[in-house]
Amino acid sequence: MMLLRSRRKQHFNMSLVSRPFPLYYSTEAPVDFSALETRVLKSGDPRTPMAPILNQWVEGGGDITQIQLQRLITRLAYFRRFTHALQVSEWMSNERNYDLSSGLIAKRIHLISKVHGLKKAEDFFQGIPDDKRGFKIYASLLSCYAEHKSLEEAEAIMKKIKELRPMHLTVCYNILLKLYAQKGKYEKLDRLMQEMKENDLCNGATFTIRLNAYVAAKDVEGMEKLLMQMEADPMATVDWYTYSTAANGYLKAGNVEKALAALKKSEQSVKGKKLRLAYESLQSTYAAIGNKDEVYRLWNRIKNLQNCWNSSYICMLSSLLKLDDFDGAEKILAEWESEHKNFDTRIPNLMITAYCKRGLLDKAEAYIQKLLDSGKKLDGSSWDRMAAGYHMDNDMEKAVQTMKKAILANRPGWRPSPSTLVACITYLKEKLDLESALEILKLCKEDGHIKITTYDGLVSYAHGEIPDKEALDLMKRDYQMDGKKLWENIKDEHRT
Repeated sequence: MMLLRSRRKQHFNMSLVSRPFPLYYSTEAPVDFSALETRVLKSGDPRTPMAPILNQWVEGGGDITQIQLQRLITRLAYFRRFTHALQVSEWMSNERNYDLSSGLIAKRIHLISKVHGLKKAEDFFQGIPDDKRGFKIYASLLSCYAEHKSLEEAEAIMKKIKELRPMHLTVCYNILLKLYAQKGKYEKLDRLMQEMKENDLCNGATFTIRLNAYVAAKDVEGMEKLLMQMEADPMATVDWYTYSTAANGYLKAGNVEKALAALKKSEQSVKGKKLRLAYESLQSTYAAIGNKDEVYRLWNRIKNLQNCWNSSYICMLSSLLKLDDFDGAEKILAEWESEHKNFDTRIPNLMITAYCKRGLLDKAEAYIQKLLDSGKKLDGSSWDRMAAGYHMDNDMEKAVQTMKKAILANRPGWRPSPSTLVACITYLKEKLDLESALEILKLCKEDGHIKITTYDGLVSYAHGEIPDKEALDLMKRDYQMDGKKLWENIKDEHRT
């Protein structure tokens, strides 16, 4: 394992702990590990390195086991704090000298891919001794290739996995199957699924992946044939999600009548703990169809469940805004404000976006002021939405000032809207206020809101060295590389 550790240090030594550590924590060691875990989980700023916190714990006499560290890594990754999870993983091997199991090495590969990219993950894999390379490690690399849409590399690693003949081969087949679906390689998808059937490797997820592929391709005939097979096959999982997926397929094809029939079947299939999730999903589809009555009917069902969560209000508000039911949305918002003490910025953000997109800037401003007056703290995404509203209204002076507020709100992991940020830089450039443009970009870079490559490109743009389209494309490209969901989330934030 020493070979693995020595190579690992070559690639990542100290690069994640270069900033000075803010001494905001107590110098007295907490009583038990849960206190340390709480402290780490509260350190949400991605620039705060984990090693000093863990070192202080040990130096203060605190005990920490490998199992506890593993749990901490898992929890950090669950909250998408991949940089911190990787730092804890590195500290576990570099400072505590724990010998990493194949499962922990597999997790490390996944985290490196998330934080530093696919090339660094491949480099780390190459440093793993051959006798340590088991199924879990190959499967982790396959998952990385799938996340980065690297089809040829995924196919090559799959050949090696097949040679190992592991117990969990179906999982790897499903990863490749999903990648084929995402790439639109339907012939390869069908051949792979046939191979899985011949080797008795299909499970419920296999059929669901294929069903979603038919929906994405708007192949209603194929979707219906597969649905019939799934209903007859005990290995296939046919539940509310199956029929909800079919409803979306019909809706994409423009067949509203069949979509409604599938939604009824979906609701009839809901059981137990899935009720809330299913009702929220069905609400969204009814809103897309334009059926307000069904949206309200399901809302009444959700409210009759034990607790009405913030996620339920988000879904209801989104549905009503899709239906242009502003009066209804404002009533639901008022209900949430009066009944829920747990403030969730996603809910106000929905209304701010909706007001701005419909040109109701006075309402958006009044609502933001109301939140501030009541002591609520707005994060970068809230101000970013308001800046987007000013941009759409061609009030660029206010857009620039509000974008500064968004940047200074300094929520870890937040990214500005590419089109709004570029518009602000363009305005300042045309105004010949290069100093202000560079100030905004510097703040974005220092607070981790844009990547270094994006910063360098936008500085060149501010100096008039690259065209408008190239600046915007640069931001989009970097956002897409920063995780498969990030760019979609940014687009969704401004789509309500």
